[in-house]
Amino acid sequence: MELDHLAVAGESLEAAKAHVEEALGVPMQPGGQHELFGTHNYLLGLGDGLYLEAIAINPEVTPQRSPRWFDLDRFSGAPRISNWICRCSHMADVLAQLPAGTGTPVALSRGDLRWDMAVPTDGILPYDNMVPALIEWHSAHPAALLSQQGCRLQRLTLSHPKAGELQALLPLGDDRVVYETGEIGFEATFDTAHGQRVLS
Repeated sequence: MELDHLAVAGESLEAAKAHVEEALGVPMQPGGQHELFGTHNYLLGLGDGLYLEAIAINPEVTPQRSPRWFDLDRFSGAPRISNWICRCSHMADVLAQLPAGTGTPVALSRGDLRWDMAVPTDGILPYDNMVPALIEWHSAHPAALLSQQGCRLQRLTLSHPKAGELQALLPLGDDRVVYETGEIGFEATFDTAHGQRVLS
């Protein structure tokens, strides 16, 4: 299991996109639609094979499955990092190591991209959505297809009242991921062409 990408949710896609672009000072690229869940996104390529997505409910599309992923049906307020996503191989084996409710694999596609995503039946990941969503790619990885804007993730801080417990549950060896006891939320620090920037 390793870090794959970050999701920034908004009440609208434009709001989520603007939040990322203002924080990091770089433009995002058009992504596409996820017909199954009735969502759409913009993307930003990061260094080290990572990327970031701005995602929101598409009001013009009726989802084929609900609840939606990333707990978007309950999302409200200012745009913010809502989830982190980790890629893996042999998803069933990895899910067996994670807390109950992390999800069951759902086959998805967008254009030439093919992947499985572990989606909880209620759309809500354990530990208040702080357990990562699992993804297993069966096509080229999106990061390889995105323009680089000089952004590189330096640190991802996960804050939760049970941060130590959460860290102990996750088989992830990545020094960039830091766990802190506190109010629930994410904060990501990036090196950019404009210096160090913070996105939350």
